[in-house]
Amino acid sequence: MDTRKGKEVHDLVSFVGLRAHATAVGLIQLSVELARAGVIQEDAITRIKEAIFDDLALGRPGSLSKEEFERSTRLRLDRLFAGEEKLGPGEVAAPGS
Repeated sequence: MDTRKGKEVHDLVSFVGLRAHATAVGLIQLSVELARAGVIQEDAITRIKEAIFDDLALGRPGSLSKEEFERSTRLRLDRLFAGEEKLGPGEVAAPGS
């Protein structure tokens, strides 16, 4: 997704209040279930993770280098979609751990 279009989508999603953790958890679970059922392929999961990453990158904290942010965020997304990170309320590990 190009940066301008990504920013527009980011703003629209924020405007309607879909930034909640529950929405993200639901999307991840739906994606995993669709992949398990053979409805979507791994390349679709990769595109979903890329769309999430692109949106998160718009709000990258200045305290993290671009490289560190990209590395840790992509790792966390991979772990979430693989079921290696807990979904839902609870303690969240620091990025990169």
